[in-house]
Amino acid sequence: MKKILILAAVATLMTACNNQPQTTETEETKEPKEEMKQELNLTQEWDKVFPLSDKVSHRKVTFETQYGLTLAADLYTPKDAEGKLAAIAVSGPFGAVKEQSSGLYAMKMAERGFVALAFDPSFTGESSGEPRRTASPDINTEDFMAAVDFLSKLDNVDAERIGIIGICGWGGIALNAAATDTRIKATVASTMYDMTRISGNGYYDSEDKEESRHAAREAMGKQRLSDPTAMAGGVIDPLPDEVPQFVKDYHAYYKTPRGYHKRSGNSNDGWRVIGTQAYANARFLYYINEIRSAVLVMHGEEAHSRYFGEAAYKYMVEGQAEGYNFIGKPNPNPENKQLLIIPGATHCDLYDGGEGNYIPWDTLAEFFTKNLK
Repeated sequence: MKKILILAAVATLMTACNNQPQTTETEETKEPKEEMKQELNLTQEWDKVFPLSDKVSHRKVTFETQYGLTLAADLYTPKDAEGKLAAIAVSGPFGAVKEQSSGLYAMKMAERGFVALAFDPSFTGESSGEPRRTASPDINTEDFMAAVDFLSKLDNVDAERIGIIGICGWGGIALNAAATDTRIKATVASTMYDMTRISGNGYYDSEDKEESRHAAREAMGKQRLSDPTAMAGGVIDPLPDEVPQFVKDYHAYYKTPRGYHKRSGNSNDGWRVIGTQAYANARFLYYINEIRSAVLVMHGEEAHSRYFGEAAYKYMVEGQAEGYNFIGKPNPNPENKQLLIIPGATHCDLYDGGEGNYIPWDTLAEFFTKNLK
């Protein structure tokens, strides 16, 4: 009884303190706020894996996240555009940089009338964060929300008309951001991976058992003590004789002039071995069945990763799907959710279109035009 009375007294005291009149800081009394922005050494020359369109203007920009990190980005704007425009933030694939696929998506959307921002996630590319190539479900979701903050404050952007595009691993992160941030009015998840599912369960959930996860956790613990900064390596090069087709597809993008970039982890030494440890113990698509805004999940018919997109779409609409151990309620707005399967396309074909020009740019623009009104 005494313990209960003490806890009640503490609660009452806290409530009383919280209800005290708030004093207004004067210029004399308030302490200066620490500047969050960090100076980045940004490359100013055009070093993308695609040519700059003559239909858009381009400039390098930076913005801050709520974790105190400064992100580097490319801002694409349609030439001769007037008034306030709809805007789109783009990132991905996981382990890539804005000079690759995300920059191409952003530029193509700018060609079609949108202000578009392609950014390097925290700890990657030209963005800040040490040690390099580290990831977190929370930090990466915040990266998207910070991009929305930045776009919302631009003079030529309508803050009520902002969407996002996530590619590959960032497709899953985009869905998580859309479930978190109601300012995001439309989302495209292109050739998506669910990074939490693959990190914890392996491909096709082949390692979805306690024994496998325990062994992986033990290995991570030993790695943290032996060499926490060791890199896992990017896309394998040269290719062994016997590898799955999707590994060949990754090599054809990241290791050739088609998509190679010197700052891309996937093109070079990859992620830290323990850099994605946080993803293995998280399941961050729990609330996507509550996304009320418009979502388009786009996947290639021949993509090895197709099952991620189809399962995420099914759970988002119905509240249950294979690979999801939790069951939720059906989506309150299923009518603005769409699954688009591109015939003949593989996973990496949706990075840049591939030889078949598989990315339906006009379809994406129509989706955003319709839902960013």
